[in-house]
Amino acid sequence: MYDVLGLDAGASDGEIKAAYRRLARAVHPDVSPHPAASADDFIRVHAAYSTLSDPSKRADYDRRMIMIPSAVGRRSAPNLARSPSFPGCCRRTWETDQCW
Repeated sequence: MYDVLGLDAGASDGEIKAAYRRLARAVHPDVSPHPAASADDFIRVHAAYSTLSDPSKRADYDRRMIMIPSAVGRRSAPNLARSPSFPGCCRRTWETDQCW
């Protein structure tokens, strides 16, 4: 979340708000010349701001990052689209596991 906003973990509330406003203006779908790409970026920026601007959500997020040392410094999320046990198959969900 901090990486999305381009901030350090010790950023103040004012810094979080300023970074969000700056990025929201840059990637908002109504302003950007590439609305499809910027819509996803805007959603990520807004999700990061909503997490980091709420003190309880931010504390929970910080605790999770401390508990997962391998996640600190990781720039991208792991690819969960494929199942390791079924390499040729897409990721299974509750709906696909049911036998109707």
